[in-house]
Amino acid sequence: MNDCRQLLADFAQTRSEPAFREIVTRYLNLVYSSALRLVDGDAHRAQDVAQVVFADLAGKAGELPPEIMLGGWLHRHACFVAANTMRGERRRLARESEAVEMNSLHENAGADFSRLAPLLDETINQLDEADRAAILLRFFEQQDFRSVGQSFASSEDAARMRVNRALDKLRDLLAQRGIRTTAGALAAVIAVNAVQSAPAGLATTISTAAVLTGTAVSASTLVAATKTIAMTTLQKTLVTAALATTIGAGIFEAHQAAQLRGQNRSLQQQQAPLAAQIRQLQQERAAATNQLADMQVELATANRNNSELLKLRGEIGALRQQAGELGGLRQANQKLLAQLAAQSGSTNRLTTEDEYILHQTHAVDAMGTLLDAFKKYTARHNGQYPGSFDQLTTSGDLVTTNFAGNLGLDDFELVNDGTVDLQSNKVIISLRVPIKRIGWGSVMVRGGISDDGSTHTETLNISE
Repeated sequence: MNDCRQLLADFAQTRSEPAFREIVTRYLNLVYSSALRLVDGDAHRAQDVAQVVFADLAGKAGELPPEIMLGGWLHRHACFVAANTMRGERRRLARESEAVEMNSLHENAGADFSRLAPLLDETINQLDEADRAAILLRFFEQQDFRSVGQSFASSEDAARMRVNRALDKLRDLLAQRGIRTTAGALAAVIAVNAVQSAPAGLATTISTAAVLTGTAVSASTLVAATKTIAMTTLQKTLVTAALATTIGAGIFEAHQAAQLRGQNRSLQQQQAPLAAQIRQLQQERAAATNQLADMQVELATANRNNSELLKLRGEIGALRQQAGELGGLRQANQKLLAQLAAQSGSTNRLTTEDEYILHQTHAVDAMGTLLDAFKKYTARHNGQYPGSFDQLTTSGDLVTTNFAGNLGLDDFELVNDGTVDLQSNKVIISLRVPIKRIGWGSVMVRGGISDDGSTHTETLNISE
């Protein structure tokens, strides 16, 4: 990862112990777990291997090329150091262990990871560089597919395919060693068992020892010096005598590192209650964060509902105003009808203008009946409007075809079968009422059905 490379560069330039300790903290579990498998589960020997690996990293910090993947280098070097450490032991036990393993391995490698562990790292190293890096990033560094894809400058899906292909190749190599399994079972067992937690305090011990000894002795001398940490008192004495002329102060610093290891282990034990309190606080913070998120969702829902309620109230107010205006118009029409009736009694005829107004009033009243029929029809036909008056009468939604003023369906013309008024966002139905015997043209009456189901009518113009 880029930040780890930056930390390593900072350490190479300034010998910064915090920078190197951060690198050790991030990769210690990977190195320790690999070493633990390769030294037959010997925890002390695995710690020694981890110390040597990170000591070599400290010595070569300024020599590693910038494009190298640090996790891959550490894994390979851990395998190399562990192999050298165990070479003598493996020579004596090779034939016996091989015979036992070949007879006891089950066809499903996931059934018992202890049988797969001695062969896993060696088989991974047989993969090519790209497949090996994909396995290490996904299962050993425990990165998700997006992070794996970023390491290869590819997408998340491409990273998933790369990891699956690498698992298939690893499965084939294991099959050559007598282990039969599926790629899915192999992925599951590696994900669960590939990385174990290193002993508490080991990261601090390793980083401190590497920094102290890295400035005083060469890498090869540092390997010998750090190995003495796990030796007996007599072995340490012999090694000190043999190396006294070459490593000088390096041995003394290695002993200081061993003392620091004990002190750090003691501090780690003292910090255990504090760590428990920190975990509890983190859990409480996570719970509070979730509760806050739920409250924010509820608040957003309430605000949205309030906005919709205000909108509905505004629409209801507008409808009430329209209803009031329509009521006033009807009252005026009724008054006019009364006046016309009185005039008809005295003169026994209507003027052309009076007759037009009378037909207009009848047309408006008939429009209300037609709109109710349209509303019933569309409600029972999934919002579809009728294309003719015959559909209204056939469906039974129009209960009468005779209206006031001797108007019938023949006197009306369905101009359109339902359009949307983009300005008012209402469905409009237009009807034309011809007045043929007068010569004034026709009355244009427009009616509409709003979203809430209410109806309204209006007289548009007198068309010549």
